Amino acid sequence: MSAQVVVTGLGVAAPNGLGTDDYWKGTLAGRSGIGPITRFDPSGYPARLAGEVPGFTAHDHIPGRLIPQTDRMTQLALAAADWALDDAGVRPGELPAFDMGVVTASSSGGFEFGQGELQKLWGQGSEYVSAYQSFAWFYAVNSGQISIRNGMKGPSGVVVSDQAGGLDALAQARRQIRKGTPLVVSGGMDASVCPWGWVAQLASGRLSTCDDPERAYLPFDAEAQGHVPGEGGAILILEDGAAARRRGARVYGEIAGYAATFDAAPNTGREPGLRKAIELALADAGAQPSDIGVVFADAAAVPELDRAEAEAIGAVFGPRGVPVTAPKTMTGRLYSGAAALDVATALLAVRDGVVPPTGNVDPAPGHHLDLVTSEARSLPVRGALVLARGYGGFNSALVVLAA
Repeated sequence: MSAQVVVTGLGVAAPNGLGTDDYWKGTLAGRSGIGPITRFDPSGYPARLAGEVPGFTAHDHIPGRLIPQTDRMTQLALAAADWALDDAGVRPGELPAFDMGVVTASSSGGFEFGQGELQKLWGQGSEYVSAYQSFAWFYAVNSGQISIRNGMKGPSGVVVSDQAGGLDALAQARRQIRKGTPLVVSGGMDASVCPWGWVAQLASGRLSTCDDPERAYLPFDAEAQGHVPGEGGAILILEDGAAARRRGARVYGEIAGYAATFDAAPNTGREPGLRKAIELALADAGAQPSDIGVVFADAAAVPELDRAEAEAIGAVFGPRGVPVTAPKTMTGRLYSGAAALDVATALLAVRDGVVPPTGNVDPAPGHHLDLVTSEARSLPVRGALVLARGYGGFNSALVVLAA
């Protein structure tokens, strides 16, 4: 029988809360972190809103020597990893180095670092030709810096599958624990609110150009017109369940099931793969649809993608058959950090028996979803399903259960 993999620590940095407690209080209260961009002048761009993490100063959270070597994404990840380890009661220096690994997700984060390197290239010439290589290498910096800072020499890796990456990284961490590594730091953190990153995101054609923070990001709404990007995410501590209990760790829940599929090319006539991912994840968890108390939706806010997600949820659970929520309407879509933050939120929902709301959305009746809106809904949650889709056809589904 495969080892049970549980979550024992959470570290959150989000636009509506810095730290897990602040984030959770803000989310339950419906507090939004979406607003006009402040990290650069957005006036020349068609999209001008983002979810920015408030009150984070790198000098307050990580050693000064690391600051010149990192950008905001890695600084947030290092701080969140520290918070998660502290939350789990883990002191890395007291554990064997090869008993700890790091597997994180990356997507558009690193653009700020790459932009800085390219600015050196433009200004200095051939001396900085390595800037291109530096940007490609930066995908691995998050996990590498966390590993080095904490003396973790076990399995390490980075998963790149856009918005689905956070779930895929947690699944890879679960595989490593089942192979024998007792503890893995995992999740995702992203930060690409910089001119180069912004242009790259605009190229998708999926960003909202609305300037009203309350109307810009409206998944499953008749007025849906694209998403608002954001920065942040969550770092989680995953452990072998038996080992965690032996040391008396507090357990948030179990990473019980996971599956990933890939959509066929457009115009092939083949249905999207999200429903299959849901069914396979439930099977992997040994769970039935009735075991799931809430679905955390991917919530693309693109009409055809919203329709496809609603149809997949309805096909598995029935029309209005399960409460659905998308708290990312209060943070923006955080790319590789989005799904990891949703998993952290799902675990908090299981712990406290409450489903957070979806902000500002008036769900279109044609979707037949029981979307939790306006205010949090108290109900017993023994299991939660988290959905994530990445640009280009990635679909991932992950089941968390009370442990």
